[in-house]
Amino acid sequence: MNPLEKLNGLYDIINYRNAAGILQTGCPDDFNELIEAFVNVRLSVEDLTVSGGNESNIPKKFSVLLRSKGWRETQISGDLLVKLKAQKTDSRGFEEKDILIEKFLDGHKIDYVKNRIAFDLEWNSKDQTFDRDLYAFAAFYQANIIDAAVLVTRSASMNQVFEKLNIKRKYGASTTWMGKLDYRINANRSGGCPVLALGITPKLIQDWPQS
Repeated sequence: MNPLEKLNGLYDIINYRNAAGILQTGCPDDFNELIEAFVNVRLSVEDLTVSGGNESNIPKKFSVLLRSKGWRETQISGDLLVKLKAQKTDSRGFEEKDILIEKFLDGHKIDYVKNRIAFDLEWNSKDQTFDRDLYAFAAFYQANIIDAAVLVTRSASMNQVFEKLNIKRKYGASTTWMGKLDYRINANRSGGCPVLALGITPKLIQDWPQS
């Protein structure tokens, strides 16, 4: 079965640059581990209404399913050594010069990394956080550390729940949701890194009436 079929209805899906196919082919065990976590995680109405943003229970629920399996917060940094080779003025040979650019990669961090997969969760942060995440994905990808990345946020369909709970003001249009992510992905702000973006729908709320 295509792993994405398990997520249909539970999440809105953007499969940029065939991220799902790349991960299923190159990292099947780790990718299936993620998929199972995404299928099994459940939210509650209380999770939506309590204060705390990204410090709420929602990120913790993903961590419970993944930390024990080796999905760890990971940070990279690095210097870049540039080698210049210029022809001498008399055209007899070349002059070589090394230039060291320190902190070329300066502390990019991703919440969950295992082997060749990176995963970040953005539930209710400022939407500019997506730029940070995609930039981090790009840094890891260009350093040949990951093959692709996964980013989970909330779908537009969650707005109907927020309205009925009278908490829509808490989840503003300038926070992290799929509408603020899809155009960033399509603009290739991940620097070529394939990204599987998933938007949480009301189907994941265990104590919410399902139609």
